[in-house]
Amino acid sequence: MTQKSNDFQKFWQELKRRKVFKVTAMYAGTAFIILQLVDIISQPLQLPNWTMTLVIVLLCIGFIITLLIAWIYDITPEGIKKTESIEEAKNEDSKAILVKRRIKISDIIVVAMAIVILILLYPKVFNKDKFNDIKDADGRISVAVMPFQNMTNDTTWNVWQDGIQNLLITSLSNSEELKVRQPESINGLLQSKGLTNYASITPSVASSISQKLDANVLIFGSVNQAGSTIRVNAQLIDSKTEEVFKSFQIDGTADKILNMIDSLSVIAKDFLIISKLKKEVSLQIQPLASTDSPDAYRYFIYGNNAFFTKADFPTAIKLYSQAVAIDSNFVWATLMISYGYGNQGLYEEAKKWSLKAYKKKDQLPILQKIWTNYVYSLGFETPNESLIYSKQLLEIDDQSPIVYFEIGCNYRDLHQYDKAISEFENALELYKKWNIRPIWVADYTELGNVYHKTGKYKEENSIYKKAEQDFPDDVDLLYRQAILSLSERETVSSNQYIDKFISLSKNNSTPEEAITTNLAMIYEEADILDKAEEYYRKAFSVESENPVKMNNLAYFLIDKDQNIKEGLELADRALGINPDNYAALDSKGWGLFKQGKYQEALEILQKSWDIRMEKAVYNHAAFLHLEAAKKAVANQKNN
Repeated sequence: MTQKSNDFQKFWQELKRRKVFKVTAMYAGTAFIILQLVDIISQPLQLPNWTMTLVIVLLCIGFIITLLIAWIYDITPEGIKKTESIEEAKNEDSKAILVKRRIKISDIIVVAMAIVILILLYPKVFNKDKFNDIKDADGRISVAVMPFQNMTNDTTWNVWQDGIQNLLITSLSNSEELKVRQPESINGLLQSKGLTNYASITPSVASSISQKLDANVLIFGSVNQAGSTIRVNAQLIDSKTEEVFKSFQIDGTADKILNMIDSLSVIAKDFLIISKLKKEVSLQIQPLASTDSPDAYRYFIYGNNAFFTKADFPTAIKLYSQAVAIDSNFVWATLMISYGYGNQGLYEEAKKWSLKAYKKKDQLPILQKIWTNYVYSLGFETPNESLIYSKQLLEIDDQSPIVYFEIGCNYRDLHQYDKAISEFENALELYKKWNIRPIWVADYTELGNVYHKTGKYKEENSIYKKAEQDFPDDVDLLYRQAILSLSERETVSSNQYIDKFISLSKNNSTPEEAITTNLAMIYEEADILDKAEEYYRKAFSVESENPVKMNNLAYFLIDKDQNIKEGLELADRALGINPDNYAALDSKGWGLFKQGKYQEALEILQKSWDIRMEKAVYNHAAFLHLEAAKKAVANQKNN
């Protein structure tokens, strides 16, 4: 036993003589500083999630190498030398002259390192507000709510996986202290990873998704069942460290699920806000949805899936309508019906449903209220008002591609194409950042459209090449590609795009006359007017009594100065069928304006505008026609 003790003491003394402990301490301090610096710079530089793991592995390997080097070698004034044996060291010590110890460079390094470590440790040890790190630059807390996992073994509860997520997002978005990521962003990233089965989502996966969305806090939960009791569990987690801030659970029965979610959302919201503001907040429960019916809400979730995931607007409208049939006061479902009709160009129906929602807007939480104002503005106001609301939506969540897309459309409708380009590009950048496909081809084609209008053909061609990868053989994409090829006078490729466009349109059961009209519009936008006129006349000849086809040709002849007299005659024929045809009135008024009959043109254009704003939506070209007539009449009076 004595021999082993002596051997250990000798080994211990040898470690100290060879300065292994000193080297270990210096290496540990250096490693700590490196890890802290990587942690600080990883988010601003958007380093991948595995960066910290790689650095730790490299530091561990370096530690082993450093210990071996410290044991074998010494750093001396003469350079690096192999460490002497203990006998040689004793002989050297016996010859050494006792001198006063001087401060070495290594001592200075150790002191400096200790100071740096204390500086880095201070906020971690002495800062009691652990929520400082999860606040954004504007002081708000960004939150991502994951779909809740159905752990009941009853598939009828699957609908509440998205349902609870949507309701919590709606409620949390009602707070100015929080920035809440929207479900289409979160679920789009999950789907891109193949995570359609929510039971397979782990906290680590949820953390990765949240970080991609720049959300510092994630809410992760599940639905469980024991007998007739339903339990909803939820955890608030730091998306970077995966530290659990708080766990909650709410018990109830199946028929009280909405009340349970109400309670859960209030608890979660109050915990986050209280932790941030350090003061009490109201515990008053606000309604999360405009319905108390789980069945109505189930149809609403199904409708959202058809609307956002598949862009299947007719199906979405049917599902939303079933929700409204169950609960006529379900305002948010009513609003989505309006949006669905608007996306199909059925403006009168869209306006009717948006008005129904608008009348009940004061019942809604702030996020839904702004969306209601926005959709209402699309039908009854101008893009200037729409911009106000869409930018409010952006303030609530700046990680929503749909909002950037809507802002781009607002600028496009105002013919402010450069601003539209920026917003459409922002939407695509988010999809690229998340490595997921855009929700619809319009994210590409609308950007290509405004590129075209600003003469940026190279950028337009590039964006269509990307679109081909995500939406191959898409009719809308082929439409835009044909216009671009014709504009660049690339005969071979334009013929290929047009042939494919015609073929796919027929496969989609598009009527022949509609295909012909589309071809006319393609040639018109490519500024090949003789071919455009040929196809407009062809479409008109097939349906010579159709006022729409009649006015399409009339407006083309007038607007492009091809034959204003004939255009006016056609517009009059269309008005003979329907005197309140606002499009035909606009054509006639514009034709009269071009003939210099300003007062008569103003009266007709004003009538067209009034009917348009009642039945359809804002049109900037029609607005410019009216303004030109007003200015011309005013000039006549002044002269």
